[in-house]
Order: sequence, then structure tokens, then C-alpha cells
Amino acid sequence: MNKKRIKDFYIYLQSQQTAQHFLHQCYKKRQISNAEAKSYENCNTFMYYLEHGYQFYTSGKDSKPMLQPILYFYGMTHLIKACLLTKRPNYPESTSMLAHGVSTRKRKKKDYTFIQDEIKLQHNGLFPYFSEHLFSIRQFPFGKIKMYDLLSLIPEISSLFRLQNSEKLTIIGKLDSRILKFPISLLDSYHLTKKAFIQRIQTYLPNIEHIKSESSFLSVELEKPISESYGPFFFHCLDHTIHFPIFREHDIHISEVMIHYLLLYNLSMLSRYETEWWGELLTTKPEVDYPFIIQFLTYTFEKIPLLLGQLLYQMHLSK
Repeated sequence: MNKKRIKDFYIYLQSQQTAQHFLHQCYKKRQISNAEAKSYENCNTFMYYLEHGYQFYTSGKDSKPMLQPILYFYGMTHLIKACLLTKRPNYPESTSMLAHGVSTRKRKKKDYTFIQDEIKLQHNGLFPYFSEHLFSIRQFPFGKIKMYDLLSLIPEISSLFRLQNSEKLTIIGKLDSRILKFPISLLDSYHLTKKAFIQRIQTYLPNIEHIKSESSFLSVELEKPISESYGPFFFHCLDHTIHFPIFREHDIHISEVMIHYLLLYNLSMLSRYETEWWGELLTTKPEVDYPFIIQFLTYTFEKIPLLLGQLLYQMHLSK
């Protein structure tokens, strides 16, 4: 993944002419009626979504952690809406889509910790809408999920779990390689034979060309490299290593964009409405929550614009 190329593409889209041309190509490919008229109608909104999203992220980077969840969450939602406009020219089709699409417990318990908190999915709103139209997910593998389990799926958080002697992900390859090497020990944690394990993962991979069983690894050669961070295969934004869940309960088939949305939503709600807890966390750092939250905020700033920019750039390449 070329970060500079994606950054350049964001800049390229910041004019009416280039934004309109890009939208027109997207709509033509999807055989949307009145593609040209719709592209002219939406190009300014598309540009502003991108610009506002970028400004929220920039402001967040320049702010203290106290405000970062709010700024990053709104930056993310603006970039998501820009992506949606490339596929749904009439978005939002109804006011129900303007809701967040998820909810948290209204009142926090006395011994509340972020890591053990849960978030619940709703039937309507932005989360189920973009999950369906950007990532083709209509049915979710969970109705509610803990922050601990979401954090377990983010490669950039792995080092903190490792320091707790509680590794959640294992490195199986790199983004530019067609070879993936799965530790044989995964067969025990997944309670599967080699054949059953391959059958489980091949649905989520490009075509498998060759499988080789080694002493401590199961080596899989793909037709082409993995190109996106989508469960159960997640990549690290700095070294481009591909990570795979060690435990079966974390084998969740959703985009990493969705994971960051859920975490940022909950953190933004805490920073807005649980000001005493949030202030004490950042000031006195009493819980293990603190390093996990700071690490997440550090990397979500880098990763989400990259993942959503990649989504837009792939649309440009496939026109």
C-alpha cells in the first residue's frame, strides 16, 4: 500500500472538475441512470465531505487526547459519507440513516472500565448502512461486542497485549507477498484439521494456488496478495505485516474500518458525556484502559484515512 499515492489522490479530488469526473466514472460503472447529472449534483458535497474529514483529523492530531475521540469520529464519518456518495448518489435516502447505528450503556457502572464495556448494534443508521454498501455486510457476526474483543483485532495494539502475555494476533505474511504462513498451533486453538482450517479461511482469500505443510507452518500460496484489512486478515499500517487471530472467538469477518468506527463512537461518547471518568483517566491514568486507548488514538489517526483513501483509489483504478 502506497501512502503517498493515496494522499496524492485525496489532493487530486479537491476540485470540482476532478471530483465530478471521478463520481461520473463511479456512477457509470454502477450503471446509475443520469450518471452525469448526478455527478455534477454531488461533486461539491463529495469534496466537502473529504475536506471536512481531513480537517477534523488534522485538528485532532493537533489536540490533546481529551478531544481526539470526538474529532477523529467526526472525521471518520465524513470520509465514510464521501465513500458512500460514490456508490449511493441519493445518500441519505432517509433521516433514519443519519443516526449513528450503534448504542452504548447510558449509565456506567461504579467499577466501569472501557475495555470491558459493550457496544450494541442498531438496525438503522450509518453503521449498518455503510457496512452493507461499502463492505457488503448485511448480517453481523454479533449483536453486541466488548471493546476488548475489538481492540484484539487491531494489529497496532498487539504489542500491548503481548506485554500482558496475552497475544491475540499472529503474523502470517506481508501485503506485497502471495505467501501466507499459518502456525500449525492454530489448528489446536481453532479445533480444526488442516483440511477444515483451509476450508474455513479460503472463503476470505484470493484463489489459493498451492498449499504446503511444513513442520511448524501451513504455507499457502495465493493467486495474488491480500489488499485490504478485512477480518480475519488485518494488516499493520507501518510495516504492512498481515495478522491473523490466534483464537477462534476473534475470527470475526468484518472490515477494520467497522472496528475503528465502533471504538471511536464509544470513546467519543465517553469524552462528551462521562467527563469525570474521562478526565480522571487522562489525568491520573488509574486503569489499564489508558495505554490501550492512547495507542488506539495514535494509530486510528493514521489508519482510517489510509483505509478509506485506499477504497476510493481502488474505485479509480477499476473505472
